[in-house]
Amino acid sequence: MKKRGKLTGVAGLAVIIAFGLTGCGNKSPLDPANPVSLTVWHYYNGSQQAAFDALVEEFNDTVGREKGIYVQSYSQGSVSDLETAVRDSISGKVGAAEMPDMFSSYADTAYEVEQAGALANLSDYLGKEELEKYVDSYIEEGCIAGDGTLRIFPTAKSTEIMMINKTDWETFAAAAGVSLDDLKTIEGVTAVAQTYYEWTDSQTPDISGDGKAFYGRDAVANYFIIGMHQLGVEIFQVENGQLTLNMPKEELHRLWENYYVPMVKGYFGAYGSFRSDDVKTGDLLAYTGSTSSAMYFPSQVELDEYSYPIEYIAMPAPIFEGGERYAVQQGAGMVVSKSDEKHEYASVEFLKWFTEAENNLRFGCVSGYLPVCKEANSVEKLDQVIEEQQLEVSPKTYDCLMTIFEEMKSMTLYANKSFENGSAARKVLEYNLTDRAIQDRASVEALLQQGKSLEEAAGPYITETAFEEWYQDFCEALNVAAGSSPVK
Repeated sequence: MKKRGKLTGVAGLAVIIAFGLTGCGNKSPLDPANPVSLTVWHYYNGSQQAAFDALVEEFNDTVGREKGIYVQSYSQGSVSDLETAVRDSISGKVGAAEMPDMFSSYADTAYEVEQAGALANLSDYLGKEELEKYVDSYIEEGCIAGDGTLRIFPTAKSTEIMMINKTDWETFAAAAGVSLDDLKTIEGVTAVAQTYYEWTDSQTPDISGDGKAFYGRDAVANYFIIGMHQLGVEIFQVENGQLTLNMPKEELHRLWENYYVPMVKGYFGAYGSFRSDDVKTGDLLAYTGSTSSAMYFPSQVELDEYSYPIEYIAMPAPIFEGGERYAVQQGAGMVVSKSDEKHEYASVEFLKWFTEAENNLRFGCVSGYLPVCKEANSVEKLDQVIEEQQLEVSPKTYDCLMTIFEEMKSMTLYANKSFENGSAARKVLEYNLTDRAIQDRASVEALLQQGKSLEEAAGPYITETAFEEWYQDFCEALNVAAGSSPVK
């Protein structure tokens, strides 16, 4: 089924604003002489955790002290660890900690918690003018309640970017006659990856079939969701809480031939936990990943025999040729646990402070996350905050943010609406095709070692019959996971 029209952000925001008007005139329930203590759980680690904790401390010493709010932050480890801790708290599992006043949450997890009736209605505490400060689509994504009210407070967002090993790219590009312009489309990346494989294979004429992969991507689920959206299809279509799966064969074939086929042939690769790891080991030259991953892009390639320094290129993620300019909108927001007016009000006061342009950009300069207020999403505002706050910003993070701020002028961010079994459905997108590609690539490599040519080894895996087999398996798996009938 074809998608029609753009996001209904304005209409959706109007609904939320209408609800938001109900609570904006309430008198503050806070008493500075009797401060309220709040706990917040998150998944930040390393420099991100240090930056978040520093902002929490600053809030406690300033606005928090004035209003009577004291915030304590706790990292739960990974996103998975945090989700487990939240589910254990909700279910009352023996030994589980009490629910925090606030916690970081992606939309799918927040939807589960909302269905359990455990989230506060943030629209009770935000007025029209306050809501209009935020990027419309970020507010709309947080509108997961059945009545259209806000449950997820946007605190930090991200999208995808392409990161390239500039040092080795320049050597290859000069020898093979390719350019960065070739990497603007997904089909172009596939073609360049084939050229790179053949070029690296030619470096060892006495060994056949030892070409190297050029490209990989994190979050293959994003490739499906955004790739299909660029081609005019909303794979997860949610209306009035009801899900329809749209899986047209023609569009999915384009995704298959520009991910599975180059994976099986060795033009693309996925080896470590993240593709930035694969760049570090010299197994890839480029990848598409979250803007927050830019800070992890390696400064050198580490081979078994030696290491050497590399520079980087940050550029917009490629889109399908002829496709609409959509990019993924992702990143956890903060939700507030349903409790009492005093704790809920205080939690929203902290979140409003944290997302003020200057504070949010200070966090983004360290984390690589995008700020959530409209006024903060510009290079001019970024430079102003860096100068005024005398911040030391990683060049990689700065270049990443600058690239995305420029891109946001011409692209539309998209996040699918939440639905029951959303997490399970997303796992099918993430692993179904990737697991098959990795398994089939191993079989191809075994045949190459036996002296088969790449065409002979990979041939049986990339036929139309092979696509049909995968397509039927994929549709069935997604239908079972989502619990919805597909529209093909």
